[in-house]
Amino acid sequence: MKFKTLINNRSIKFKKQSIIILNFFTIFLSIFLNKNGKLNKICLCTVAKEENKYLREFIEHYKKYDIDKIYLFDNNDKNGEKFEDVIDDYIKNGFVELIDYKEIKNPQIQSYNDCYKRYNKFYDWLIFFDIDEFIYLKDFTSFKSFLNNKRFDKCNRVQFNWIFFTDNNLLHYEDKPVRERFTEREPKARGKKIGGEQGVKSVIRGNINNFEITSAHILNKHTRSCDGFGRRKKIKGVITLESDFDFYYIEHYYCKSTEEFINNKLKKSDVFFKKDVNMVKIKVYFGYNKITKEKIDLIEKETKYNLSIYRNRTES
Repeated sequence: MKFKTLINNRSIKFKKQSIIILNFFTIFLSIFLNKNGKLNKICLCTVAKEENKYLREFIEHYKKYDIDKIYLFDNNDKNGEKFEDVIDDYIKNGFVELIDYKEIKNPQIQSYNDCYKRYNKFYDWLIFFDIDEFIYLKDFTSFKSFLNNKRFDKCNRVQFNWIFFTDNNLLHYEDKPVRERFTEREPKARGKKIGGEQGVKSVIRGNINNFEITSAHILNKHTRSCDGFGRRKKIKGVITLESDFDFYYIEHYYCKSTEEFINNKLKKSDVFFKKDVNMVKIKVYFGYNKITKEKIDLIEKETKYNLSIYRNRTES
């Protein structure tokens, strides 16, 4: 029995050593074969919970943009949705790798740091976008080609501004692609008041020592931040002071329909129906979208909140 245990332990140790050697050899070989010293690899890290309605569209969008791998941190409840039900083919062919983050509270920053620490040695760039965020690049069909451009040689992170899309005055969910249902951009004046169009998300260069993500928008201050043209980015808090919406941006579908806003942003919160938090979210929602009696009625019905403060501000 002791002999078998010894053999098993040595076998496990040998496997671990083999994996380390193989990973090192893969990196070395990739750099050796590539004259510019790049791995020519890019991955996307994201965390999701109860996103089965939207997940496949998101994955197919980034597959078209030449992403090598998506690391999907699965924050579903143990008895809740299963991502395998909608993207099993992408999991089996290795394009998507699931990482178990079930029932972890406030998982976003933890999963971002986890993803960077696990995989930063294997990729030139790591993307940190959410399931409701879709990249737009005017002159590129490959995100990899875009980021491996010489313009970013002195950049450690590239930041993309959001463009928020409204609810298109839709009250209820429809079984159609998100980008087909919601085509109306937020009015710019509204976005500026609440940081909409100036909010950013980042792409981080791999192989940065002691790198730590402290929020979805504020990253390590010691990294050089650039815009999509490789220019040094001017930053104030979580917003950028320059935007280049003619060439590149993130389409942000924060709200979707009123029904989806209620289910995805109010009911799905870790602080389930905590009124002070949800009233802020409702304020943000009406900051992006027209205020109508029908929307107020639906939110009040589902949440039991009193939204009388919005009734005298309804729009036709």
